[in-house]
Amino acid sequence: MNILDSNDYEAIVNRISQVSVNSQRLWGKMTVSQMIEHCTRPFQVALGELQLKKTLIGILFGGMAKRGFLKGKPMSKNLPTAKSFIVLDNPALESTQKKLLNYIEKFRSMDKNELEARVHPFFGKMTSDEWGTLFALHLDHHLRQFGV
Repeated sequence: MNILDSNDYEAIVNRISQVSVNSQRLWGKMTVSQMIEHCTRPFQVALGELQLKKTLIGILFGGMAKRGFLKGKPMSKNLPTAKSFIVLDNPALESTQKKLLNYIEKFRSMDKNELEARVHPFFGKMTSDEWGTLFALHLDHHLRQFGV
């Protein structure tokens, strides 16, 4: 699964459009609109709009964790998240969905070299393919969280 792959992209966009205010979480604490906003923030990091510092745990274990995540298996439930990705307010769902879709488009249109020059704050240097896989797995995880 990779957000840069046209078929995977279309499937994910379709699933995002299926999310509604009636979507019920199957685990975790976020509301559906908080989840959509949460999914937007990693794209802001990739685009250079949100700057996060590398953490010691990322420096020590990020490479190993990256290899584990990129095996393509679904992410586990209730994984910890960066404080910058925790959404405290409850934004309007429809506008938040549009925002996420806009960020996905921006990411997909990024220059490959520019993307690969970015350093993930936890996983470190990544190829464009790794970024695309990570985003697809993250989106899949949270869409499954809400039964989509």
